[in-house]
Amino acid sequence: MAKSRAPRRVREPIQAYLDEADRALVAFAEKLTWANSAVGPAEIDVLRSHGFEDAAISSAVQVVAYFNYINRVADGLGVDLEDWIARDGREAPIG
Repeated sequence: MAKSRAPRRVREPIQAYLDEADRALVAFAEKLTWANSAVGPAEIDVLRSHGFEDAAISSAVQVVAYFNYINRVADGLGVDLEDWIARDGREAPIG
């Protein structure tokens, strides 16, 4: 699997609180985001082996793809972040 490009401070806390199935889903979402051409039947089979049905996998792909799409549109148009969002994606302090 491709190495995640998400910052370590983002990845590790998420992984610490998830069960194996949800970790597999996060790994799949990261791969779909950062190395989408490397996603294939083997990755789908991993999700199935963790109990995800095809409808849930389809929903996950659509949500990940939508967020990737809309972020690229915003970046491409130079849309600024809302005032309440910090550059690292966390809620910015007010004031």
